Amino acid sequence: MRSRMLLLSLLTAFLVAGPALVGKRATASDKASPGTMAQAPETTLSDQVDLAVTVYNSNLALVREVRQVRLPAGVFDLRFADIAATINPASVHLRSLTDPARLSVIEQNHEYDLLDPQKLLQKYVGREITLVRLRQDNGSTKSEEVRALLLAYNNSPVWKIGNEIVTGMAADHFRFPELPENLYSRPTLVWTLENSGSRQQKVEASYLAGNMAWNADYVLTVNREDASADLDGWVTLVNNSGTTYQNAKLQLVAGDLNRVMQQYPGDAVEARRALEAMAAPQPFAREAFSEYHLYTLNRRTSIRDRESKQISLLTASRVPVEKVFVVKGQQTYYHNYLHPGSPIKDRVAVYYKFQNDERSGLGVPLPAGVVRVYQSDASGGVHFVGEDRITHTPKGESLTLRIGHAFDVVCERKQTDYRKLSDRLYEMEFEITLRNHKDSAITVEVNEPIGSDWQMIDSTHKWTKTAAWAAQFRVPVEKSGTAVLRYRVRVRW
Repeated sequence: MRSRMLLLSLLTAFLVAGPALVGKRATASDKASPGTMAQAPETTLSDQVDLAVTVYNSNLALVREVRQVRLPAGVFDLRFADIAATINPASVHLRSLTDPARLSVIEQNHEYDLLDPQKLLQKYVGREITLVRLRQDNGSTKSEEVRALLLAYNNSPVWKIGNEIVTGMAADHFRFPELPENLYSRPTLVWTLENSGSRQQKVEASYLAGNMAWNADYVLTVNREDASADLDGWVTLVNNSGTTYQNAKLQLVAGDLNRVMQQYPGDAVEARRALEAMAAPQPFAREAFSEYHLYTLNRRTSIRDRESKQISLLTASRVPVEKVFVVKGQQTYYHNYLHPGSPIKDRVAVYYKFQNDERSGLGVPLPAGVVRVYQSDASGGVHFVGEDRITHTPKGESLTLRIGHAFDVVCERKQTDYRKLSDRLYEMEFEITLRNHKDSAITVEVNEPIGSDWQMIDSTHKWTKTAAWAAQFRVPVEKSGTAVLRYRVRVRW
């Protein structure tokens, strides 16, 4: 009797405690085998609540996006879809904004094996699919379906149909029962996470992506008198990163970024410091950032994939400019005597110079880019007259733009004397004739790269030693007039 009572008590205890023990084992099993759920939760662009993009002028962008997602408890896989196809996986950083201490990343995978017909067939090796063939029957098209086992796919498929091995069998299309789990329709990040916090959370993901760049383009419109100009600056943004950025906060970094070959520079966490908001009345707010300049668009914008977008950067009116005519000599002129006969003709280059300061209506850092120069004709029509590229230019510096060569200004050079004074000492004299066929007076800047050890003996015009090996003359020439520069120099080689 006592034995039957003891057996009954043990049975009752097992029935009461058994479900709890089974439940405990199931929970432990779930934590030990992450990613084994039938369908991992996925977040897409529909969950996005904030987006910021910082673009560098070195084919690189930093993307920071915030999504509102629902996360299960424990260990699980999260699919983070709709990312840039050119993402650098090593730069990815994920954190919870809602409960950062209770959401941790265990593992990260970048799934870039994207869906296409060839890869889909390769994934179905060893499985059955349906081959559909179309044939004509009494003037009508009928489909014929064949179930076949795909034995191999190396350049072309090998099928098993019934008891036969078939190759070279054409099909109009294939039908697959499902999409393989390890094949993705778009680039996706898969994180194995452990969540002991709330179910609804805001998570922030940041990463570096390639094939996204910007450059500055400028238009300088010079007035008829060559005295002032209007300057308009544009940002040209090109997105080939493989995704669209909707309603993004846009920032641009100007400067020469050091990058390690085949790697992306810097730490994504540190780079996010570039994403602080600023306000200014201009299209872009500007600030110095590290050794670069940061430009923040004062509104949100959308950047579509495979799109080239232009955004106004700056506008300045009546910037004082100076038109400069320049003749550059050659160092070979001073190494030996020049043969008599026809004079040497040096081309006269044309430049525009202006100052990047507040007095000129500018005084802002100018990113590197191409400046296209236009000028009005007598009837007011505007024409393209040349272009030049500028480097990153801080405020307070001057800019010099070469637009071409003068049509109506001619320069001829003759060596009028050449003497050898000793073994390495020479003396020579040059005559440079400048003819101005324009309707206004001009000044021509003549730069002579004499080189070596030299001494100016005589000159018809005032000169300046611009470098250890060069002299510069500024020669005024009247309208429809001629000016002659003569100078004698002694050179020791």
